[in-house]
Amino acid sequence: MKEKRIIISAQGIHKSFPVSKSSELEVLKGIDLKIGKGEIVAIVGKSGVGKSTLLHIMGALDRPTRGNVLINGTDVFSVSDYQRAYIRNRMIGFIFQFHYLLPEFTALENVAMPGLISRYPFSDVIKKAEQLLEEVGLSDRAKHKPKEMSGGEQQRVAFARALVNDPEVVLADEPSGNLDQANSDALHELMWKLVREKNITFVVVTHNRELAHRADKIFKMVDGKIFDGVDEIIGS
Repeated sequence: MKEKRIIISAQGIHKSFPVSKSSELEVLKGIDLKIGKGEIVAIVGKSGVGKSTLLHIMGALDRPTRGNVLINGTDVFSVSDYQRAYIRNRMIGFIFQFHYLLPEFTALENVAMPGLISRYPFSDVIKKAEQLLEEVGLSDRAKHKPKEMSGGEQQRVAFARALVNDPEVVLADEPSGNLDQANSDALHELMWKLVREKNITFVVVTHNRELAHRADKIFKMVDGKIFDGVDEIIGS
């Protein structure tokens, strides 16, 4: 079998936060992680072990104290701020526990926003946003603002927004954490279907055991370190 191209490579990631003038809290303690093209990866572990911190570093939203992150072979912390922002916008889609939709804009405008920021042709971006809203089952909500949509609908809009620039990678931090069981299950089905169809590398931080077991790989974080092949201890 042909080996998958490595899309994300985290190398020796450490992250510390100051807690006083003389001491630091070390959250990440030398994380090494490689994720291939089109892989679906779940990162699990108890609250406070650094899952979200790692995800933010992998997405170049936060800097490590030490270590490197390569996205498609580019070390994102050795390039300029402009280049790093370009990589984030063009190559990475983000989904958070809170949808972070802009309340004054419609669903269509929210989905289109990353493409407009990238200065793609307006008509192309709108066409792509309309297509994605159809794919997530919200064509009839395109002109609705977030306050006019349910929580599940808002999170589907956020998912469509993450896909609008055709990213290589989508990073999701507890994407269904604020949804009820029915909406959570529906969102999971939708995410799995679309990332598989589009061959997107998908990394999800989750407490949801069922969701984690559907991933190609499961990594568990314990005390700032990461372990793989640990399906049997997800719930511990």
